[in-house]
Amino acid sequence: MISIVILSGISGSGKSTAVKALEDLGYFCLDNLPPTLIATFIELSKDSAEHITKIGIVMDIREGVFFERVPEVIEELKKKGNSVELLFLESSDEVLVKRYKETRRKHPLSADGNILEGISKEREILTRVKNIADHVIDTSSFNVHQLREIVQDLFGKTAPRKISLNFLSFGYKYGFPYDADLVLDVRFLPSPHFIESLKDLNGLDKEVRNFVLEHEDTTEFIEKVVDFLGFLIPRYEKEGKSYLTVAIGCTGGKHRSVVIANEVEERFKKLSPNVWHRDISKS
Repeated sequence: MISIVILSGISGSGKSTAVKALEDLGYFCLDNLPPTLIATFIELSKDSAEHITKIGIVMDIREGVFFERVPEVIEELKKKGNSVELLFLESSDEVLVKRYKETRRKHPLSADGNILEGISKEREILTRVKNIADHVIDTSSFNVHQLREIVQDLFGKTAPRKISLNFLSFGYKYGFPYDADLVLDVRFLPSPHFIESLKDLNGLDKEVRNFVLEHEDTTEFIEKVVDFLGFLIPRYEKEGKSYLTVAIGCTGGKHRSVVIANEVEERFKKLSPNVWHRDISKS
């Protein structure tokens, strides 16, 4: 059985945000697919090598004359044994006008630029779809983060939101990692580079690891970092952040940063983090 979320609603009510929320939950999302082709696509999905089981479909007035068939198409999908839920987004006229003015977009039904007239026409056209919706959300008082959270709470029961956590070690002498969300500088720790027996080794070697970790400052720093990330991660997830890259840097990216990145990554194993060492092989 395929789980299908049909997303409709007033233009400017937040459908783009809702689609992104569904995508983060693993839904394969389609925008502006003619209703007459939906049943065909669903059948193809069942035979797909990718095993698509969750689909989100945006259906709104851009469909033109085809939009009238939306209720009929939904009924057909249900009769074929699919799980189908219709989510309808709306907002107040005042908020919609404000959003259009802020983005300088034209309402799709206001050729002469009269936004309120276009909104009124759209509400009339969408009445039938709104009346059969399983969920109606008024987004007037929501920001994008709040709307994302509501959508994910509605449809994320079988796919809890988890942030993709990445740890990156690097050397400052080779440049700053511009894809990092957080940067931690560990150059305050004693450097193995000045120990002759350790200089040519790297942070993956036991001798270097032991040297870095034997210092009290290292242990305390790791504990504080783990505590800090433990505070941040659930709050980032709540705000809808999908990825968090924590960069840890030392001078050459070969010794201290490698050890610290591995140690912190180990503390977050339950989140299945990724770790890579950008400059570990550089001299």
